[in-house]
Amino acid sequence: MSLKEKLKEKIDAHRPRTTRLLKEHGDKVIGEVTIKQAIGGMRGVKNLVTDISYLDPFEGIRFRGHTIPETLAALPKPPGKEMPYVEGHVYLLMTGDFPSEEDVKSLVEEFKKRREVPKYVWDVLRAMPEDTHPMTMFSAAILALQRESIFVKEYNKGISKFDMWDPMFEDSMNLLAKLPVIAAYIYRYKYKNDTPIDPHPDLDFGGNFAYMMGIDPPYDDLMRLYFILHSDHESGNVSAHTTHLVASALSDAYYSLSAGMNGLAGPLHGLANQEVLRWIQDLFQQLGGKVPTKEELEKFCWDTLNSGQVIPGYGHAVLRKTDPRYVSQREFCLKHLPDDELFQTVSLLYEVVPPILKEHGKAKNPWPNVDAHSGVIQWFYGVREYDFYTVMFGVGRAIGVLANITWDRALGYPIERPKSVTTDMLEEAAGIK
Repeated sequence: MSLKEKLKEKIDAHRPRTTRLLKEHGDKVIGEVTIKQAIGGMRGVKNLVTDISYLDPFEGIRFRGHTIPETLAALPKPPGKEMPYVEGHVYLLMTGDFPSEEDVKSLVEEFKKRREVPKYVWDVLRAMPEDTHPMTMFSAAILALQRESIFVKEYNKGISKFDMWDPMFEDSMNLLAKLPVIAAYIYRYKYKNDTPIDPHPDLDFGGNFAYMMGIDPPYDDLMRLYFILHSDHESGNVSAHTTHLVASALSDAYYSLSAGMNGLAGPLHGLANQEVLRWIQDLFQQLGGKVPTKEELEKFCWDTLNSGQVIPGYGHAVLRKTDPRYVSQREFCLKHLPDDELFQTVSLLYEVVPPILKEHGKAKNPWPNVDAHSGVIQWFYGVREYDFYTVMFGVGRAIGVLANITWDRALGYPIERPKSVTTDMLEEAAGIK
């Protein structure tokens, strides 16, 4: 018997044990958690600490204690623009305070000084096969930059643990300044006939990204909003937790963020926005390219559910209301693309899906989340390469996770090391062995 054949035999024999533990003994307590929580990905277990953001079931994400509407209203905005400086949001997540106009302008200039990407990073990306996934390129570029780590240099000299936050902050700021440049380069290299656009000397974080993408305003305002909305989501999601976990080993910001981006690339984490868009476009194709009626949309939703699939972009593990990130994007669309057919369909889904999910009865939260809108807006502005959407998500998510690991280092949080148990132990605790 080959190794693979033997392994299959073992797997087939083991699966019923796990199924039985979950189904019949999931509520049995082992230590401080239940068997269901131990097997089920620690969902809901309160064992991480962050002050950067908190996900309230009824108010949505709070950045440093402030709701999304409060955050967007209080952060300074570039002259003549609707959406705040991303740099101001970085300031807020790092410090907990809203910046002044002077604070933001100073940070904008600081990012400009830090954003030059070494040539060897472009050489690394160009050495990859042309069909390499953009998230692979994004993560590899971050990892390649690790040779620039200030933290590593200071650690090797023998830095006090009380001062370790300083080089971690410097690495995080250097990374944040470079990420929009790297992301836009990947996009233009892969999808626009290898025509990268150099950074503009006078533009801020969001405005410069739009410029380097080659997309006119108000796409700049969209990306300011996009990066802020996607910046953080507590510490328990895969990208945030992975970044924290790797950093807890005293790995630098480059190793840690690259690992977090690898988690973000997973279909269960960062790909939902493109799944929503693909699902809506499948509907359009079935209807010959026309906007569906309410009745046609209801049928399509029920067909999706009855086939054993979920309606993408709806439901959330924590939220019990419409995601405020969805609302913010919807307000942008109502102003800038009210007649777009995809947006009109998204709006109709907002009316149709919640009653259907309530009737269906299996969704704890029948309301839309941020992913119900994100891909549709990008499509409208010409970014139609699905695989690139997660890269933009990653640029935004880096803001929160890098703030988190800077504070982890400042507070001296130890290496993360939960205790494991065996299936035999679980069966003994359940009284079935």
